[in-house]
Amino acid sequence: MSRSGRLLDLIQTLRRHRLPVSGQALAQEHRISLRTLYRDIATLQAQGAEIAGQPGLGYVLKPGFMLPPLMFSEDELEALFLGTRWVADRGDKRLSLAGRNAFAKISAVLPDQLRREVEGSTLIVGPAADLVSDTIDLALVRTAIRNERKLGLHYSDETGKATSRTIWPFGVGYFDRVRVVLAWCELRQDFRHFRTDRMSGLIETGQRYPQRRHALLKEWRARQTVAPGDQE
Repeated sequence: MSRSGRLLDLIQTLRRHRLPVSGQALAQEHRISLRTLYRDIATLQAQGAEIAGQPGLGYVLKPGFMLPPLMFSEDELEALFLGTRWVADRGDKRLSLAGRNAFAKISAVLPDQLRREVEGSTLIVGPAADLVSDTIDLALVRTAIRNERKLGLHYSDETGKATSRTIWPFGVGYFDRVRVVLAWCELRQDFRHFRTDRMSGLIETGQRYPQRRHALLKEWRARQTVAPGDQE
């Protein structure tokens, strides 16, 4: 394994440990000598990694350290670029632009050789199926999810019957033909899946819903192991 690969693996190992881990344990896991480990730790610290600790006491990586793109492996870079291409092709307008911008930002800081290899990747995103057009601005939904805010809307079911809803959105599902908002529905007092092409009159209420979105998502996932949630 190259030294850059070994440094990357060492960072990833430190990320897994929230408490200090001994140099001996790190050296054994990576099959290197303690002397080599100390040199690698010093190199990472010089590159900006906030690794606290010292020989004999253990090491811990402080939260927030971001790896420069050149430290990703070729497989990891291909995965990133395949994902951003998919988002650029299949996301809503704002998310598509964000995908293209992310692709450009990462590509711009890669070494020339890596950039040429990634941009010439043979991993292709296939053509999308006929996507049903959204009738709302999905960026508003994603903002409401991040801020844990209630949304008001009108929703038409498959028969065309419309009802007024107040929902607590906590997720968005991107499928080949449709996009679906995962939410708690105050009208039904239960989880519901709302197709974005059947939503209209979307308004931001400014009201925060009473649960955290992560708790809602966890409960929704637990329900899916028993029976799929209802789709309106």
